[in-house]
Amino acid sequence: MVSSGGDDSTLSSGEIVEWIYKIQKWNPKYFTLSHIPSKYRLTVSKFLRRVIIARMADCPELASAYHCKLKEAYDTEDKLKDTEVLRQSEEHLERILDEAERKLSEGTYLVGEEFSLADIVFIPLLSRLVVLNLKNKYIDTRPNVAEYWYLVQRRPSYRKVIGRYFDGWRRHKTLLKIWCFVQIRSLLKQY
Repeated sequence: MVSSGGDDSTLSSGEIVEWIYKIQKWNPKYFTLSHIPSKYRLTVSKFLRRVIIARMADCPELASAYHCKLKEAYDTEDKLKDTEVLRQSEEHLERILDEAERKLSEGTYLVGEEFSLADIVFIPLLSRLVVLNLKNKYIDTRPNVAEYWYLVQRRPSYRKVIGRYFDGWRRHKTLLKIWCFVQIRSLLKQY
């Protein structure tokens, strides 16, 4: 946040840190994976496990670290079957978005009228929802968040960093490149 020298910066800094903490406390992994079609998620999961096993064979001295990664991959698949884990993740997301809706009714950005680090941390969360085709359910149902999303998409920094990969047809192009990469590497057994 750029300060104009007023006493308000201490309060804003505390609010920024609080927002960053709230957002980072949410683990998007299970929410994201649960909203990806199973056939794609399982294909990528299988590919990642094969990569880990291949790396374990290439570097036996790192086998214990790779074994932990492999266990984590299997644990993730198990947790995706646990409806309680998925429910908690979604509720946490809803709380963040509801709080953002309330804060955005008070100002243009999360912490007042200036774009801050809190916004920088929040924008990828909204982008994730758009990429997962969940914009209608989570963003559009909150008018202030929807207006905010429209505003940040117009920022040059957004268009350069996120928009160039995930706006419109580019999202499909990016996802298709990833899918092709996984398919070709799997076909050639290049892990």
